[in-house]
Amino acid sequence: MSLLPATTEGIATAVGHLRTGGVLGLPTETVYGLAADATNPAAVARVFATKGRPADHPLIVHLAVGAAVAPWVSDWPAVAERLAAAFWPGPLTLVVPRSSSVLPAVTGRQDTVALRVPAHPVAQAVLAAFGGALVAPSANRYGRLSPTRAADVVQEFAGTVPVVEGGECTVGIESTIVACLNGEVRVLRPGLITPGALSRAAGVEVLVGAAADGPRVPGAVKTHYAPRTPLELVSSAGLAQRAAELPDACVVARAATSVGLTWSVPSRWVVLADTPVEFGQRLYATLRDLDALGAPRLLVEEPPAGDEWAAVRDRLARAAAAGELESGD
Repeated sequence: MSLLPATTEGIATAVGHLRTGGVLGLPTETVYGLAADATNPAAVARVFATKGRPADHPLIVHLAVGAAVAPWVSDWPAVAERLAAAFWPGPLTLVVPRSSSVLPAVTGRQDTVALRVPAHPVAQAVLAAFGGALVAPSANRYGRLSPTRAADVVQEFAGTVPVVEGGECTVGIESTIVACLNGEVRVLRPGLITPGALSRAAGVEVLVGAAADGPRVPGAVKTHYAPRTPLELVSSAGLAQRAAELPDACVVARAATSVGLTWSVPSRWVVLADTPVEFGQRLYATLRDLDALGAPRLLVEEPPAGDEWAAVRDRLARAAAAGELESGD
């Protein structure tokens, strides 16, 4: 039952597994999630145990299109409604005051809850057939690379977790997390949806970065999203030189021209993409594939400045911080 097709029969099998308290690899447009019944304490505990996730890290609750938010919230600000109308279904997570009926384990024992309506048709088919909400953190061991292909999830958990096949994720980077609390709108984790787009939809100023007394959210620790191979970020100007210093390293560049490679690049180089959307969509799969080669280090060209690249910069900075710890730098 490791890999389930996205057919009526496969989805029925997946839903049956969820209803018995099991965990399931679920495709979304961002990354594959480790899904479980958001109202079942044993199922939620199984998610934490399977991932090795700290108990104080909240989970995102995934809802079907058209599902009511009322059972999950104690307050649904008007600005949250405007953002939901603009970006749901899609890669946006909204953090709002939680209902008292929400399991404490889901919220990391905080007074807020994180909600999202995924856009992936297979995720929506499973949610509709299940008839309830699912928690679905990324389907990987805690702190490691998020999976963007079903085979990545199968490999991550050695075939012990059933996975619904949904193809390669089209966004490839985790959702933008936005808190609508205390009269503020604040980006707590960057994603595909930029602060400018959020501000236009919200009709108010959107702040960026966690407040000192703000809620904890997924993916906000310093070291995260890390391949097993130490990862080092290198400037565009210094990439070719650093690669020459580490001839056994694997190198990820945005574009051949950005590092002066106007000829056919060496086989250990991957020229990924020079647009933030395509770079983000391919990033995790590329790092997973390079991770399997056993190189001593991964060298990745630093992304440029700008809101459009903020999510990629965030993920790579956290991966590089983990690489520094593992390599002893």
